[in-house]
Amino acid sequence: MSEESVRAFLADHAPDIAIIDQGVSTATVADAAAALGVEPARIAKTLSLRIGEQVVLLCARGDARLSNGKAKAALGAKPRMLGGHEVEEITGHPVGGVCPFGLATPLPVYCDISLQAFETVFPAAGSRTASVELTPDRLAALTGAQWVDICTLPQDTE
Repeated sequence: MSEESVRAFLADHAPDIAIIDQGVSTATVADAAAALGVEPARIAKTLSLRIGEQVVLLCARGDARLSNGKAKAALGAKPRMLGGHEVEEITGHPVGGVCPFGLATPLPVYCDISLQAFETVFPAAGSRTASVELTPDRLAALTGAQWVDICTLPQDTE
């Protein structure tokens, strides 16, 4: 599934968005930023979280950190990260390639407002070497995401 399911999703919903396959690892924020030649903050990392009994995806800028307190206030429970095997089983994407497109299981998607600082961002595209570039608003619209304020930025934690 994975990159193929992302290609199918984009073909159906956003044929103007091309998958960028760097041919090198984009599995971490640092790797993706280096491969794409952008600042790490512009990488839209996708976190797989369990909120109570529900699994959700959160897209946030690469240098943002999830705030347990903000998440609990906004979503009703403290978030817990899913394990790697569970992530791939539920999303259909490998860790390092998780994105909110072409999911194996329909999941609620949230976009942290931290993404709105950028004209375009780069989420993964279902593999550890592929990404896409799009505006934060387009990311939210394509995935039916709800905007939330549940992350902190490096300057907020210093």
